Amino acid sequence: MKQLFDHVSIRCSRLTTKAYSTSFSLGILCLGKGLRDPIYSIYGFVRFADEIVDSFQDYDKVTLLARFREETYRAIDEGISLNPILNSFQHAVRQYQIDRELIDQFLHSMEMDLTHVDYTPEKFQEYILGSAEVVGLMCLRVFCQHNDALYQQLKPSAMRLGAAFQKINFLRDLQADFSGMGRSYFPGIDLHSFNDTCKATIEASIADDFHAAYLGIKKLPRSARLGVYVAYVYYLALFRKIRNTPSALVMKSRIRIRNRHKARLLAYSYVKHQLNLI
Repeated sequence: MKQLFDHVSIRCSRLTTKAYSTSFSLGILCLGKGLRDPIYSIYGFVRFADEIVDSFQDYDKVTLLARFREETYRAIDEGISLNPILNSFQHAVRQYQIDRELIDQFLHSMEMDLTHVDYTPEKFQEYILGSAEVVGLMCLRVFCQHNDALYQQLKPSAMRLGAAFQKINFLRDLQADFSGMGRSYFPGIDLHSFNDTCKATIEASIADDFHAAYLGIKKLPRSARLGVYVAYVYYLALFRKIRNTPSALVMKSRIRIRNRHKARLLAYSYVKHQLNLI
């Protein structure tokens, strides 16, 4: 029965999420039970595509990503894939009517990582849109449960939250991206002479994104609000830690939030949610 295969597929997506991100895993566990599996499915899809362009250095990444793209669309069209990650993803896409345009834009940004790109402000926004903002919109489709009016209302805030997360990832991974893969995403900033002024410019943009995102989080359905708020609080804590770290250290080490701090943030978020203070 396909039902058993679908069950195995979603377990693979859950395992992938838990293996790659403790923060997002905890956030998903704070969602309403019915929302968790489709979000695991989206994360698994996004993570596998990202792994192709970031981690498979000894393989033909162009061919692998092209094959992944082809298999993704075939899975959505046919309602099945023998790749369990894509099988669970296609189920979420079809169930929640996730726009194919969002998937196209995401895969386009992954393709941008396969070549050297000189990031102008326009190219940077194009990359952020595909790599982060549309992922937020995929999740928003799930959270809104076919309520298109609510989706349209919350769309700008969901995009800003995705942008904030991605920019923080860029700051956190500056050293690995630049030294390891020769990537420099932020336009107009020379990482050979990265300093506190450059860092402050990036941080101001992130702070604006966080503010706009929080306005939307407060309007999410209750079933989704705590999970998204937990992810927001985790990334806000990481942002504050990066903000308090000199630029020279940001270029040398990867800033992290310790697990015991995450546990405190989870407890804080839960209390605020229970008291309707979010």
